[in-house]
Amino acid sequence: MSGFPEELGVPVVAGGQLADTPVQRALRSSEVVFTGHVWDVVREEVELPDADGGASAVTRDVQRHPGAVTILALDDDGNVLLLKQYRHPVRRELWELPAGLLDVGGEPPLRAAQRELAEEADLVAADWAVVVDWFNSPGGSSEANRIYLARGLSAVPEAERHDREDEERDLVPVRVPLEEAVRAVLEGRLHNPGTVIGVLALQAAQAAGFATLRPADEPWPGDLLRR
Repeated sequence: MSGFPEELGVPVVAGGQLADTPVQRALRSSEVVFTGHVWDVVREEVELPDADGGASAVTRDVQRHPGAVTILALDDDGNVLLLKQYRHPVRRELWELPAGLLDVGGEPPLRAAQRELAEEADLVAADWAVVVDWFNSPGGSSEANRIYLARGLSAVPEAERHDREDEERDLVPVRVPLEEAVRAVLEGRLHNPGTVIGVLALQAAQAAGFATLRPADEPWPGDLLRR
């Protein structure tokens, strides 16, 4: 097996040096061209470096998104909670983790995750931790998503349960062994991005003895979470 071609001069980065970098490019213009129920679309003209050392402008249409949280509810037997939900844009019922938008003004992300778990799954959790942060579609959207691990599960009292509406009315819950969820992802049977990222990240965290988990109240940097 041959190594990476040396003539390309591609360096090796290791030792914890790999990290995304916040950068502010100059904007020549920014205009809201669509206002939606949940998100807007903004047309921006941004300056990028050109081959002559100067700057040239490109135009990008950006979905301005409030951000979201996703919850991996893991029971004591190693099962992950999945919900079947109809998603109209892709004309499919998808198996998803409980999730929701950061659309309540001033609500911390952890509180939003706790609320969504109660509303979508009728569950509360005693133990919370951050598994992974990710951008849903950074080429065209500002949506940032944080996935939490929720353990120590118990039921919301029946009298206090949320009255679900629209697509959430027909949610179908199942418990799936983590290994089976991972296998379903790798075999191409599951397609929701939160599910794919979440179960693979949880498998990696579990293999490390959960040493990679971060505190549930860890601040979400403002440049990652635009609200």
